[in-house]
Amino acid sequence: MNAAGIVATTDEQAWFREAAATFVARHITPRREEIREARRIPRDVWRQAGGDGFLGLGVPEEYGGSGTSDFRFNAVFQGELARAGLAYASAFAIHTDVVAPYLLELTTEEQKARWLPRFCSGETITAIAMTEPEAGSDLAALRTTATPDGDGWRLNGSKTFITNGMQADLVIVAARTGGQGARGISLFVVEEGAAGFTRGRKLKKLGQHEADTAELFFEDVELGPDCLLGQLGAGFVQMMERLPQERLSVAVSNVAHAAWALETTLEYVTTRMAFGRAIGTFQNSRFRLAELATEVEVTQAYLDRCLDAHAVGALTAVDAAKAKWWTAEVQNRVLDACVQLHGGYGYMEEYDIARAWADARVTRIWAGSNEIMKEVIGRSLGLGDPR
Repeated sequence: MNAAGIVATTDEQAWFREAAATFVARHITPRREEIREARRIPRDVWRQAGGDGFLGLGVPEEYGGSGTSDFRFNAVFQGELARAGLAYASAFAIHTDVVAPYLLELTTEEQKARWLPRFCSGETITAIAMTEPEAGSDLAALRTTATPDGDGWRLNGSKTFITNGMQADLVIVAARTGGQGARGISLFVVEEGAAGFTRGRKLKKLGQHEADTAELFFEDVELGPDCLLGQLGAGFVQMMERLPQERLSVAVSNVAHAAWALETTLEYVTTRMAFGRAIGTFQNSRFRLAELATEVEVTQAYLDRCLDAHAVGALTAVDAAKAKWWTAEVQNRVLDACVQLHGGYGYMEEYDIARAWADARVTRIWAGSNEIMKEVIGRSLGLGDPR
């Protein structure tokens, strides 16, 4: 099994995986309890990731990036982070896999020069604010507004469940600038220090404690014309165009996390004794682990196919939806079975497998719930709602 999201097909990818594993071993693993208690990844870890070249993947060298546009390098990095804890992959992926395309593809040269160097160095932490208290997966129903104010805009509204929200220095915000529905939504960049931009409580989640998650509030936030991202009124389309990469990124972390859990459990069942023998030698354990290993490896094969397609610009929204929902289902089945195989210890919070089980549950909800993913897939089969 390959827990890092994709087979290292080149020497450069193999080297990159070693570098990513070294970064995790030196700067994350020794501080896991500290980070978990603080419920955030320290800024010095972000800066270290930037200094080591992990945050500028896909960003041209003139803006401080590596110039490596192959998303399979992102997948390697996310896979190694997920092995340390799913929250690390989640927090860094928002920055490198989700926000980066917006800043690369929808910005002017002036905006690139203004934002990307600090983005790559880790001095600027980013977030994206789509979800609202009364509009989860239904992005077309968002209520945050940006109204014209002179040559700029005035932003009002709130967002919730925002990963990196407490620390973010730069937030991409989806707001309504026109009528109802999908049309009339635009994207704006809000920076730390903007008057009227405040953060609510750091949300207490069931799992993924290491990644900070926040409520964000915007009260008459004045935005200049240079804070508009991309075309006015094209925000919904711009988000839809970039959701496949976000869902692929989630799928990478899901499979890596599941593979790590299976490896950990295989080690455990060879040492845990019951009735005078290792519990892994019982037929039920052998059969269950055989099923899990097959599910993970088959899922990895489909994920690798999606990564290869994305590398040449051929990944469809439907295939990304399939990868997202299926990997989340497999991940959660694997984690649940691994907890069971750990017995009572699997329910103890100090055991990594218990934490991983709690961390995994949200993957069936975010980046579009699995029900929404099935809707996307079903409609591609010609089975749309007749209403």
